[in-house]
Amino acid sequence: MDTAIEMARDVREGKRSSEEIVQECLDRIEGGNEKLNALLGTFDDALERARGIDERRTAGEDVGPLGGVPVILKDNMLVKGERCTAGSRILENYDAPYDATVTKRLRAAGAVLIGRSNCDEFAMGSSTENSHYGPTRNPWDTDRVPGGSSGGSAVAVATGFAPLAFGSDTGGSIRQPASLCGVVGLKPTYGRVSRHGLVALASSLDQIGPFARTVEDAALALEVIQGDDPLDATTVAGADASIPELLERDVKGMRVGVPKEYFLEGMDEDVRRTVMDAIAVYEKAGANIVEISLPNAPYALASYYVVMPSEACSNLGRFDGIRFGYSSEGSTLLETYERSRGEGFGPEVRRRIMLGTFALSKGYADAFYRKALKARTLIKRDFDDAFKDVDVIATPTSPSVAWPIGEKFNDPLAMYLADIYTVSANMATIPGMSIPCGFVNELPVGLQLLGRTFDEYALFRAGAYYQSVTDWHTRTP
Repeated sequence: MDTAIEMARDVREGKRSSEEIVQECLDRIEGGNEKLNALLGTFDDALERARGIDERRTAGEDVGPLGGVPVILKDNMLVKGERCTAGSRILENYDAPYDATVTKRLRAAGAVLIGRSNCDEFAMGSSTENSHYGPTRNPWDTDRVPGGSSGGSAVAVATGFAPLAFGSDTGGSIRQPASLCGVVGLKPTYGRVSRHGLVALASSLDQIGPFARTVEDAALALEVIQGDDPLDATTVAGADASIPELLERDVKGMRVGVPKEYFLEGMDEDVRRTVMDAIAVYEKAGANIVEISLPNAPYALASYYVVMPSEACSNLGRFDGIRFGYSSEGSTLLETYERSRGEGFGPEVRRRIMLGTFALSKGYADAFYRKALKARTLIKRDFDDAFKDVDVIATPTSPSVAWPIGEKFNDPLAMYLADIYTVSANMATIPGMSIPCGFVNELPVGLQLLGRTFDEYALFRAGAYYQSVTDWHTRTP
């Protein structure tokens, strides 16, 4: 399948029509989605919008950097007039009343939105098994998980349903499924991309980012969606940084940090070897490999699973069966609340709401929540210190390849450990990207690259070089 950059160029030059490209993607979805359950629906106006792009191009208009390119959004981003459920029963009949900022920016760039992808309920999960609409399956082995929570978007790109898909990353929900499905997944710096119109999980951690087959496509996608937004006070004015179309493909002299805390017990040995082989590619190219220490990294997962559910229980308080969403009438107001939320939320969401409520409760907030915030400060400080000596940090994305569906579903702690290498970037608000770097037992492995705040270009430089000398990203299931 062509890349997004190639598709946009073909449409601009009149070599192919957007309608033709979009129809091809819709045909692939029709032929393959029933088995994979990657998409929850397609948009009825996709072909009409594609024809509109073609008409504008024929009239000599500039159709934008993504003109005519099919794009898929995770089912927690609002598209006006379209269903948006966040994978939950409680929003099963919710039609978005407005567009998310990311939706507006993609359309302004000429992208054609063709569908919405399956995800763990309210983005809570590491396997896309928690969706009310059934699990998504990994295209490399349909008996295995695709990762989560943005598993549907990762599968959509891996299988050619679209060249670009978007997800949200709160603790690894873009990077981890990208690793398990063999595609590129980028979590931008917190504040680079507006969260307006994203169904919130944890507001200080959530960030929207792209899935793609190539680093160049991911860079183009970020260029389109980034920027200050008056509707999201956490976006940073002046954060816009035009991403060059031709990325530098030379890492000679680049300082690549390898944190010793990320290669300890609990990691699959074959994954460790594959990631170290990928790091050796940089050393061979003249990069300086530097062993670094992130001493507070062991506390990242524990502190994340206090901060995230604490924010989630607050954000999900709005789903009460009264204002909007699923409602189950009780004999009293309290019973209506209890029944609506008990029936509307799945078990993982209920678990995290209870964890967050407990962590914030009187007598426990100091012992748990405030202590987790202090740990978060130390984690951020570790990265700030490390980036004084290195340009990027290279780590595994996931401690293992994709596991069988159901294997960890009833073991929350084992499931949470799947995020052990990704949550730190969210806690520290830095950018992170996973790129394909090999296979173990015919299943993809991802290399995670972490960068300084607002220095996504360093990730693109390192990632583009790696893809220029390897072919892992060209493999398809």
